[in-house]
Amino acid sequence: MKCYLGFDIGGTKCAVVIGEKSGSNVIKKDKIKFDTLSSRGWRAVVADLISSAHELLGRNNLEPSDIIASGVSCGGPLNSEKGIIMCPPNLPDWDNVPLADIITEEFGFPCKVCNDADACALAEWQFGAGRGCNDMVFLTFGTGMGAGLILGGRLYSGSNGLAGEVGHIRLDADGPVGYGKAGSFEGFCSGSGIATMAKKMLSIYNGSTTVPQDDVTAKSVAIAANGGDKLANAIYRRCAEKLGLGVSILIDILNPERIVIGSIYERSSHLLAEKMNEVIGKEALALSAKQCMILPAMLGDEIGDYAALGVAKAFSEV
Repeated sequence: MKCYLGFDIGGTKCAVVIGEKSGSNVIKKDKIKFDTLSSRGWRAVVADLISSAHELLGRNNLEPSDIIASGVSCGGPLNSEKGIIMCPPNLPDWDNVPLADIITEEFGFPCKVCNDADACALAEWQFGAGRGCNDMVFLTFGTGMGAGLILGGRLYSGSNGLAGEVGHIRLDADGPVGYGKAGSFEGFCSGSGIATMAKKMLSIYNGSTTVPQDDVTAKSVAIAANGGDKLANAIYRRCAEKLGLGVSILIDILNPERIVIGSIYERSSHLLAEKMNEVIGKEALALSAKQCMILPAMLGDEIGDYAALGVAKAFSEV
């Protein structure tokens, strides 16, 4: 049995997962997860990652020689070529940690490190809504807005690994701040952006609303919108308008076959798709828009697991 090993590293949770190679697919077999507790320092967290990997190998009767490759999905900044994690904001003290070398030295199999947006793009492309296409954009649309780009059947990371930072695109002269820029794609289309818009609209709204003013989040606004709340639906329409504008730019520039959108869109596409598509119909090149399918991500809560496994699979096949 030949397998891949994945390490999904987040500021709150970490997971180590084993997936069995099955033709062109990977079947997840086993997983260990634990709280990051990053205040312990990177050495303690890496020690837990390594001990969890040893435990997974042991309880699945596997040797390191049974592992084709391992992959790491982690928030940036990082140096993917050298396998170094370079102090992500949610992982204090992870300053130039040579994780790929550490894992390879411990187990003997190769290890590839990839930022989480790129890793999720690989996951949806190999196992989810992007399967079978050569040109795909994955949009995170969660706490922030980032993208992973699959172009010509391979991950495109840019000249220094920063391709896909679409959240920094300015969509309006003014608006919610995201990625340090007012009116940015991330400012309008992210969990924090939706909450910011909602708070502003609540402050000037004179009608009745079920949006809880002491708990204004993308989720609480979506719940109110699903219940028919007029203000909540107006907030999501505003977000959808800007989503359509941002997606139109990507369609015109990259001409992808599919754009796969995760997190908030995956859960709330019924609140966003109609207005988004209306804007795309006005803004994007018609032939390019017709060629592009826009889909919610398929992998749901398992995307982190498959992101790490997808990194291992993709780079072992290059």
